[in-house]
Amino acid sequence: MTLVALIAITTAYAQTIEEIVVKYTVANKLDKISSFKTIKITGKVSIMGMDLPVEMWMKNPNKIKTVTSMDGQENIQVFDGKKGYIVNSMMGSSEPVELSPDQVAQLQNSNVFQNTLDKYLKNGQLSLLGEENVNGKPAYKVKASLEGGLSATLFIDKSSFYLIKQIADINQGGVNMSVESYPSDYKNISGIVLPMKTSTSMSGMDVITSYTSVEVDIPIDDSVFSIK
Repeated sequence: MTLVALIAITTAYAQTIEEIVVKYTVANKLDKISSFKTIKITGKVSIMGMDLPVEMWMKNPNKIKTVTSMDGQENIQVFDGKKGYIVNSMMGSSEPVELSPDQVAQLQNSNVFQNTLDKYLKNGQLSLLGEENVNGKPAYKVKASLEGGLSATLFIDKSSFYLIKQIADINQGGVNMSVESYPSDYKNISGIVLPMKTSTSMSGMDVITSYTSVEVDIPIDDSVFSIK
């Protein structure tokens, strides 16, 4: 009887995780995302009193390019569908450096065409830690076990099923660090659901990312994702 009870509890627990992911997918229109071809996002990153312009290009299913500019210099990260690269002219380098698989995965977390939570579920990487309030809102607390011993804890609003908080381990220049972010101001733009503002805290530094323009299904040539 004890074994049967344990199996029943485990089954119910797995179904709960699955239900959360399904509702998250529907709420964020990720079940419809395959019908779109391209997305371009324009915005800014506010850090240490500076506003840095940022642009992101995405092409279904997995191509992505982000460009952050400062004083005429650019930090470029790109995945062309096969390999990822970074060019950081802000640090005085114009040569592309290939991204590691972990860095590519981090870059793809910004790709609207990627349903990361569903991928984690299918890979058996998710566990439900219970519930917790985030700024007064009840949220599901979900842990994702990542490669390299890293992890991310995601807080999904019980009402809207939007992600409203995330604590993630990342690898920055070979150093592991924790990043806490709060996505907010969700909007549905031409069928694409996005948080128009994200506040992030990393190593004692506060960063605010704000989107000012979202363009859907505009022509984007594959050459945009080439660094040559």
